[in-house]
Amino acid sequence: MRKTFLSLAIAALAFVSAVSNAEQPIIDLPEIGNPADLALSPAEENEIGQQVAAELYYYNYVLEDIEIGEYLTALGWRLAAFGTEKPPAFNFFLIADPRINAFALPGAYIGVNAGLLLAANSESEVAGVMAHEEAHVTQRHAARGQNDDQVATIATWAAVIAAIIAGSANPNIVIGALSLGQGINYNRQVSYTRSNEFEADRIGIRTLAAAGFDPNGMASFFAKLEQQTRLYGNRLPEILLTHPVNSTRIAEASARAAGYQKRDVKNSADFEIMRARIRVLMADSASEIAAFFEGELNAGKLTPENQYGLAMAQQVQGHYDEAQAALEPLLKAGSKAVSVPILEARILIGQGKTDEGLALLEKTLNGVPRHPPAILAYADALITANRPDEARRVLLSHEQALGTHIDTYRLLAAAARASGNVAEAQYQQCLYYFRRGDVRGALQQLNAGLRVASITTQDRSRLSAKRQEILETIPKDQLRRLQRE
Repeated sequence: MRKTFLSLAIAALAFVSAVSNAEQPIIDLPEIGNPADLALSPAEENEIGQQVAAELYYYNYVLEDIEIGEYLTALGWRLAAFGTEKPPAFNFFLIADPRINAFALPGAYIGVNAGLLLAANSESEVAGVMAHEEAHVTQRHAARGQNDDQVATIATWAAVIAAIIAGSANPNIVIGALSLGQGINYNRQVSYTRSNEFEADRIGIRTLAAAGFDPNGMASFFAKLEQQTRLYGNRLPEILLTHPVNSTRIAEASARAAGYQKRDVKNSADFEIMRARIRVLMADSASEIAAFFEGELNAGKLTPENQYGLAMAQQVQGHYDEAQAALEPLLKAGSKAVSVPILEARILIGQGKTDEGLALLEKTLNGVPRHPPAILAYADALITANRPDEARRVLLSHEQALGTHIDTYRLLAAAARASGNVAEAQYQQCLYYFRRGDVRGALQQLNAGLRVASITTQDRSRLSAKRQEILETIPKDQLRRLQRE
């Protein structure tokens, strides 16, 4: 299916290039009350977002870390609860790219680059960018930004997906594709694009203040980036290419923020911990990033970020005693970040103290029974300890705060495999792929399960029913191509 779509999308890319290079008059704002779905319906928006997100997952551009993912999701939904509109079904994910950027895809998919969290000085700055992106979604700017030519809309987003596929080995092409999606026909709609940005700023700042963050977080972050542009020359940060910033916009954002009560907002305990996790997971070498954190600590920067980062980097290398020593200051300080006892438990298990580590994970989960990282960390450790039935019980008996995490299905599949339940393993692995947008992968798991002669009649019926359910979600033209392939 991807190969078939690729040929169509590359043709679309050529079409969009020709359209965007032609001279076109600037399009005025649509009349107030004009429905956005005349250009792009909510269903079409969701389909586009799913396709782009699926390609990002497929080519490993999403940094899939349960703890970071939960942090972004919790932060995003905290903001969404205070937005001006009823929030859609947001999906938040971290892009494994060190450059500073964030983007909102049609269908309420919001991506944040790892580089943005590392560049921010405060949690309010990160929240400011996320509130801005959420406003793009709730105001349906992707749909409102289109002209009346439906073909151009479909072709442009097809081109975005094509560029991701064709440039899968080149992050520059992928990020450029996302920029294309955000700046659709930019030359034809400059005034409207600027209006979108100002509207997203206004709504985002209001959301920031209502959610308890520093309302100046957005303005301070963009002002910092604008000041740094002289260091980049022609190589601007990606976020400034997709979200143009000038002194007028910064001044207006600052003026709007000044209209809200000034507050001294401290970063959450998780903010620094997540920055440390990102640094370790993005590092080319665990030993090099360990040396970085050690250097920071030796320079007197005794922050939770550096302490946790060193401990995690040592744990990744299998240096468990050193990791325990590095984590000790955080443990003595009584850090409230749930990631700290989870890391301590992993260190204990690495030291061969499996029962002690499992007991700590169970205690941690009892304290935060709806926290996905605590649930999944305990279940994962139980599977590793050859206690898959207990892991399954943990996964199924704990309700998750913001909906079932994708990795729950992966771990349910792993637990079933460890228990010798092939049909259940294939079923849960199917759900894992399907939730990631990989329909083909989901169907392959079901087909593999159905080929196992030893499964029961009940299991066969269950797999067949799920297969039919998934097939019914696929548009007829795509289904015909999939069946031919």
